[in-house]
Amino acid sequence: MAWVRTPLVACLTLAAAMAGCATVEPPAPAASENPAVVALLDDARGRPAARPGDAAASLERALRIEPRNPRLWQELARVRLSEGDFAQAESLAARANTWSGTDNRLRAENWRIIAESRSRRGDEPGAKAAVARAQRYEH
Repeated sequence: MAWVRTPLVACLTLAAAMAGCATVEPPAPAASENPAVVALLDDARGRPAARPGDAAASLERALRIEPRNPRLWQELARVRLSEGDFAQAESLAARANTWSGTDNRLRAENWRIIAESRSRRGDEPGAKAAVARAQRYEH
């Protein structure tokens, strides 16, 4: 009977290990496969903080090419946040969430942008709710 137990233990150990692997998130995909979008995103990220309008223009051009790209929406939300356009930043982060699929890291970061936008507008209860949503996606 000992010979039966050993393969059974090995199978159960392997099954447990495989089940643990299923919960690991795959690495986040690149922002885009399209070279034009990558160039526009690099251009936007390379702009000095003193010129957010130029970064926004590059991101808006990239969004005309890939309107369903959640990373582009998120980047534009960050630019609007830096400009002090908090309502627009929140709206853009929410739009990024509509296209983010199962990317929980991206969703969590969008909720953090929403939280900061709400906080800077004086909506502390809304900001706390957004932080709670971000934390749910982080676990």
